[in-house]
Amino acid sequence: MVSIAGFRIIIMDMIDELKQSDADIILNCITDGVITIDLKQRVRYINKAAREMLGYSEEDLMGKTCDTLFQCNICHSMECILKRTLNTKEAVSNFEAVIKNKTGKPIPVNINTALLKDKDENLVGIVEVFRDISLIKELQEKLDFKYSFENIVGKNKRMKDIFALIPSVAHSKSTVLIEGESGTGKELIANAIHISSPRKDKPFIKVSCAALAEGVLESELFGHVKGSFTSAFYEKPGRFELADRGTIFLDDVGDISPYIQVKFLRVLQEEEFERVGGTKTIKIDVRVIAATNKNLASEVKKGTFREDLYYRLRVVPIYLPPLRERKNDIPLLLNHFIGKFNKIMDKNINNISHKAMDILMSYDYPGNIRELENIVEHAFVCCNGNTILMEHLPKEILQTDTDLLEKVDSREGSLGEMEKELILRLLDRYEWRYKEVSERLGISRTTLWRKLKELGIQKPQTVS
Repeated sequence: MVSIAGFRIIIMDMIDELKQSDADIILNCITDGVITIDLKQRVRYINKAAREMLGYSEEDLMGKTCDTLFQCNICHSMECILKRTLNTKEAVSNFEAVIKNKTGKPIPVNINTALLKDKDENLVGIVEVFRDISLIKELQEKLDFKYSFENIVGKNKRMKDIFALIPSVAHSKSTVLIEGESGTGKELIANAIHISSPRKDKPFIKVSCAALAEGVLESELFGHVKGSFTSAFYEKPGRFELADRGTIFLDDVGDISPYIQVKFLRVLQEEEFERVGGTKTIKIDVRVIAATNKNLASEVKKGTFREDLYYRLRVVPIYLPPLRERKNDIPLLLNHFIGKFNKIMDKNINNISHKAMDILMSYDYPGNIRELENIVEHAFVCCNGNTILMEHLPKEILQTDTDLLEKVDSREGSLGEMEKELILRLLDRYEWRYKEVSERLGISRTTLWRKLKELGIQKPQTVS
């Protein structure tokens, strides 16, 4: 796109040196739309590219106000960039908006503005340059489709393996166990399986097992009959009954008590149960998806989780990697959350500065995707322009680059431990591409291989 400064020179040259016909030749050779507008926001000049994009003749436009011309989604609002340019006396760069042509067809555009001044530096109008980005948006939608599945975003190989697995899993009734740290998106996976299944028009019932005490959870899962306990004033169906012919999602299944584990095992084996205080056996047809942030195999060894229940749940295991192990997904996730919060907060943020992006790419995200979403929301609250800057990020994540130095100062780790941490971070950042990591470290690939062996670093295996 031609720079605003360049357009100002062209316009000034038009006034001082060039004939009008020469200026038309220059501006009509430009593929970006160029319009000049006076202080009353009336069109004073429009080049060929702008006329063709909008579908108007020059006679249709001259003297008309810009809002009748553009029918932009931000016209008549505080976000109008022409008003902003006039009020702030500052140019606007890379602003994305949607305009409409003569037939009403919406066109996504990238807009730049600048002030027009006469020889005495008096403000006389605004030049607006806009580019049709329909193709870019179309390609972005194709990329979003390619790297997403039912609101789950990712191009990391481990995530693509999960995307490929979901349709096959969805069309079976097999029990699924989704494992992964808090905030990795386990409920989204469960929802995607349900939506992709033949049960999609039936209930999808969610239960947070960790949020309820044993007695309450028993009643919630299996229901109760009237008078079965002090506050049982009426008969109540449980979540398993409500999910009949549909799907039940049991989150934090690793937190259920041994007593509930026994009753749950019977449901999985026999597809039947009795309500609390009842004697009638209830038969159900339910697809069970369970999730946990615990290592259930370790819990089985400790004796806190039944081995038979573990294997009943783990017919189809799905492991969701933490965000620190799939950092190449961060740009996609950022784009997803920026689109989400633009709609929620009615903003038009479309850029992230290089410094802010470097920080976001180097942070380890102990809270995973949920934490990244919160970071983006925080940035939206603080950002009043269209670019997220470093100062818009939460203060706590700005400290991450100094933690290795702090370990050196506090002598918390040995040199070998810190070397291992550094190499692991680089391997994560460059997706285990050894050539790039060795170049970044300034060593040969042979030396890198030797260090990996010495430090006991192994590439994580994809777990499905």
